[in-house]
Amino acid sequence: MLCRGLSPRQSTWQKNGENLILKANKDISMRIQLIIFMFLRTILNTAHRMVYPFLSIFARGLGVSLETMSAVMTVRALLGATSPVFAPIADRRGRKFGMLAGITVFTIGLAFVALYPSFWTLALALMLAMVGKYMFDPAMQAYFSDRIPYHKRGTALAVTEVAWSLSFIVGVPVVGFFIDHFGWSAPFPVFTILGLMAFFIVWKVVPHEDEHHEPSSNSREAYRAVLTSPTALAGISIALFASAGNELVNIIFGVWLEDSFGLKILALAGASAVIGISELSGEGLVALTTDKLGKPLALAIGLMGNTLAALLLPFIGQTQLGALIGLFFFYITFEYIMVSHIPLMTELVPSARATMLSMNVTGHSIGRAIGAFFAALIYRQFGFLFVALVAVLFNLLGLFALWKMRKRN
Repeated sequence: MLCRGLSPRQSTWQKNGENLILKANKDISMRIQLIIFMFLRTILNTAHRMVYPFLSIFARGLGVSLETMSAVMTVRALLGATSPVFAPIADRRGRKFGMLAGITVFTIGLAFVALYPSFWTLALALMLAMVGKYMFDPAMQAYFSDRIPYHKRGTALAVTEVAWSLSFIVGVPVVGFFIDHFGWSAPFPVFTILGLMAFFIVWKVVPHEDEHHEPSSNSREAYRAVLTSPTALAGISIALFASAGNELVNIIFGVWLEDSFGLKILALAGASAVIGISELSGEGLVALTTDKLGKPLALAIGLMGNTLAALLLPFIGQTQLGALIGLFFFYITFEYIMVSHIPLMTELVPSARATMLSMNVTGHSIGRAIGAFFAALIYRQFGFLFVALVAVLFNLLGLFALWKMRKRN
């Protein structure tokens, strides 16, 4: 039907103009949501990452050894490997339900320490916060992947991944301030309140009715689709190997800086901010280059760059400035790996996207468990040089897995 009083050409122009306005409003809404979720993930990521720079601080505050805390981190990473048990909830019950469930588990975990600070409640909090984060992340990534075309997805998901670097730039220094002034358990009541706020925001922002996702009624078929795909398994292997190498350095860098240069709580928080800035730079590089280069090539560049950074780290880390510069390059290249890898994985099994992403999390978790298990042992027995060399080995295995994945395509 023509608009009253308009010629056919004018009517077409008006309809096209209305469509452009609707598309622009939709794009703006999606951009706003990306920014909102970037900040929500900063909360979850800060709680997840604060243990690394302050590992020795937590150990002293609780009266346990570094090896005991390393064992807790190993168990935490292994528990993260159970995410495929929970993440398919987002395929069955919807993306919103999956995100809210993850935030609920996260908040309950942190609340235990807020109410009764002890080694056992801290261990439980780390476990539940891990499960909550790994329920939330695949659901969120699937939510945006449902709505954003593949050729734009690398840039869009890179925005949400800025939360990873913000957790070190902003979150960890704030945590360091609370610990320095009020003790090791001080951040946990704050995280409990922030978790409740995050639940409310997701409840309000994410629509309950989701026209972009058809709920799956059969989780078994989703698992089968992922586990019978050689390219999917190769992609998961990349996550495992890259995360194992990274976790070796994650677990040890705070101890290494403290042992080598006597850095204290606020100085360690400052070092974490430097790492966060490097990760932010990596995320910016992904947003600018990954969609243009292609996800596999960008991933290969990241793995090779991280291998070189790991080789250089022990040698340029003879001074405090050199150590910070080395860590900067190590983390910028690792972040480039991770943020290039996620959009690649979103399209390997589109019919079971949340399940695919949760299985990818399993790869990360097993890799981190391997790194956490060996980190303190290698460092105490052989020193930081061998920590870096084993990280190089894992990166080379990741490059091999990427080659196998490309060969099968």
